[in-house]
Amino acid sequence: MNGLSPALVPPLLGWYDQGHRDLPWRTLPTPYRVWISEIMLQQTRVEAVRRYFDGWMDALPDIRALAEAEESVYMKLWEGLGYYNRVRNLHRAAVVLCQEYGGQLPADYDKLLSLPGIGEYTAGAIASIAYGIPVPAVDGNVLRVAARLDNDFTPITDARYKKQTRERFAAWMPADRPGDLNQALMELGATICLPNGAPRCGDCPLQHLCLGYHHKNASSLPLRAAKKARRIENRTVLLVRCGTLVGLRQRPSAGLLAGLWELPSLDGHLSPEETRSALAGLGWQLRRMLSLRPARHIFTHVEWHMNGYYIELDNQPEPLTFVSPPALRATYALPSAFRAFLNVIEEEL
Repeated sequence: MNGLSPALVPPLLGWYDQGHRDLPWRTLPTPYRVWISEIMLQQTRVEAVRRYFDGWMDALPDIRALAEAEESVYMKLWEGLGYYNRVRNLHRAAVVLCQEYGGQLPADYDKLLSLPGIGEYTAGAIASIAYGIPVPAVDGNVLRVAARLDNDFTPITDARYKKQTRERFAAWMPADRPGDLNQALMELGATICLPNGAPRCGDCPLQHLCLGYHHKNASSLPLRAAKKARRIENRTVLLVRCGTLVGLRQRPSAGLLAGLWELPSLDGHLSPEETRSALAGLGWQLRRMLSLRPARHIFTHVEWHMNGYYIELDNQPEPLTFVSPPALRATYALPSAFRAFLNVIEEEL
């Protein structure tokens, strides 16, 4: 039994070669495609990313197209993936790449790391997969595999643990197949060495090396530091109509969901009477109001508990922007937090 060691390389690559998932960014692993896929895959399941990735590549097939795109275009393509600063950083990095690197991602780990939105993991993935540079790409999947292999109860959220794990992988990355090894580790963590106490140890090519398995601790690993409780915010969301148009509001340029379009809302859970009073005070001329089903949405540090109302108005009050349902579908990026309230007009979208 070896734990995390160079002994894992041959069986892991052999397992990967026998049948890994067929993913579009693996079929054609250009630097741009690897970059976009890795940013999309952060906090998002592979099956969901497939659809986003194909749509993105159709609309923005290269770095120059991304650099020249209007914000509304790349934000709409990202709609539903969340963490919108990531797509803004993609655009910022594309502009830098056009200005300083001729519209190409540099074949240099440190230069990749200097670009907006690219951290150690993403730089390692691009460098190894697209350019064959022997550097590791250590994400949560890989840290989980490492903790189980070593039977290590150090919290994987510990920065020192991540640094040490990365250094250990870096010491024996195969010069001829660094990208394949990184992808094999990702694949193992995504399909076999699963999170939440559910590893499929009987199917693992590294079972004979895994100290966590032999000590019967695989299901208990990895250890994570306790998270702070999310802050709860109560909101009253309004699906506003004036004739056939839908009322939207743009969020402030800083803070949560900065600069995105949203359905207007009021602080707190307001009763119908409280809502009518609040809107009358804003100059809204209500024709009809119906209750909508409550919804909840979880962000990293905040949790929204939302009730809602369908509102029909006789006027179009500021600061709302009124758009047609087809325009909402095609042009305006609306965070997924509001999707539950759009069911009422789903056939129009």
